[in-house]
Amino acid sequence: MKKHDFLNKEIQHIDIKSFDARPIIDSYRDMAFQARNLATATDIYSRMLKDKDCSVILTLAGSLFSAGLKNVVADMIEHNMVDAIVSTGAVIVDQDFLEALGYKHYIGTPFVDDAELRELMIDRIYDTYIDEEELRVCDMTVAEIADGLEPRPYSSREFIFEMGRYLDKVGIKTEKSVIYSAYKKDVPIFVPAFSDCSAGFGLIHHQWHNKEKYLSIDSARDFLELTQIKLECAETGILMIGGGVPKNFTQDIVVATEVLEEDRPMHKYAIQLTVADERDGALSGSTLKEASSWGKVDTTYEQMVFGEATVTMPLLVSDAYHRGYWKERQPANFQKLFKNNHE
Repeated sequence: MKKHDFLNKEIQHIDIKSFDARPIIDSYRDMAFQARNLATATDIYSRMLKDKDCSVILTLAGSLFSAGLKNVVADMIEHNMVDAIVSTGAVIVDQDFLEALGYKHYIGTPFVDDAELRELMIDRIYDTYIDEEELRVCDMTVAEIADGLEPRPYSSREFIFEMGRYLDKVGIKTEKSVIYSAYKKDVPIFVPAFSDCSAGFGLIHHQWHNKEKYLSIDSARDFLELTQIKLECAETGILMIGGGVPKNFTQDIVVATEVLEEDRPMHKYAIQLTVADERDGALSGSTLKEASSWGKVDTTYEQMVFGEATVTMPLLVSDAYHRGYWKERQPANFQKLFKNNHE
């Protein structure tokens, strides 16, 4: 078999505007288990959007955009339903930036000979395929962007802004791009573990070939900048898809304001959509009530939803979109807080 035999049916991104989830969410309120939890979570997200003093931070972990959720987040940005994003690198670079360059993710199957895929340079994410050769182009595009910038430390937010500037110059080759939408709407994107993705390959290529003067990523600057957002707005709500580093990084900014002796309140609202289990003590499955013991999350409006994000997230965001509370929100334009860093 040839590569085309595997890479011939593209993943399609769901459009939360094309269906109204309100009736099913309203039905879920009178059910039990995760149906009722999801309905409660949608109510909390609506509260976030109605609260004029609250800024919404979205965290992303897992293979979300490769699975068809990219346009959900782009729509959230474009319709003023999120003010800042904290993500893993794979979601933003390997998945969003890859597609912005004109490449795709493909419908596959876990019931396949992975050795054969390796021979054809096809990477598998459960039942999804990616062309490894196209990922290499993504790597080298990151290197190209780095080569064109002043050699100094950058926050991941600052570098992702430059990725948006690059897309603005060359044009996006897909319907929507989260990086590009965020660039146009002044929504900052943070990737605390930026080298743990396709960007890392591009950056080591850049540093290897520019040994005297090179660009680097300052993770402490990431932490400080996200903390600056908390200092600026005080009241925050967090919508967490998956767990991992983005979850902890975002929860920690409350404690960071205390370290800076500029105390701000715990996150007022918190939702997590996850399949992780809390019994092993790991971060991804730790409950929001547990986070309250660390002084990070208020427990008045918090909800865990134990369900896979490709099922739960479109329902939650479609419900919020059609209820329309976002129409009254003013954009936070948090990117402008850091204007001096990228001008």
